[in-house]
Amino acid sequence: MDKEFACYCGLYCKNCAVKVKVEPAADVLYEEMKKAGFEDVISFIPGGEGFWSFLKGMTDDGMCISCRDGGGDPGCAVRICAQEKGVEMCALCGEYPCEKVTVFIERNPELEQDNALLSNEGWEAWAILQQERRKKGYTFQEG
Repeated sequence: MDKEFACYCGLYCKNCAVKVKVEPAADVLYEEMKKAGFEDVISFIPGGEGFWSFLKGMTDDGMCISCRDGGGDPGCAVRICAQEKGVEMCALCGEYPCEKVTVFIERNPELEQDNALLSNEGWEAWAILQQERRKKGYTFQEG
């Protein structure tokens, strides 16, 4: 598993609704619009060039990057703390759970179980759980 998408708080970016649902839908929309000839007439539609550029960017590069690569809230207390302490994820910190990550756990209760799995059984077990969820179309926004 690519740890790049493992957020410091314990969420897995590739299980976000953006990655699971929005980006694939954008791919389909872009291809269908391209087949229908929109690429040739998009400049005649008000705001069309900006939309086309955005849609193409979504299909080429995806919509977002992980917090490890600078995506998300630059002031995220969890990210700042983990980086300062040099821990890969909060669950691997000696002070876990702390009040900084509690906010994320309250919004995403599965994090408590996920982080316990990571802490007790390691990256491989955590990665398997995340990959199984992804195959089922799970998103952490929907639980």
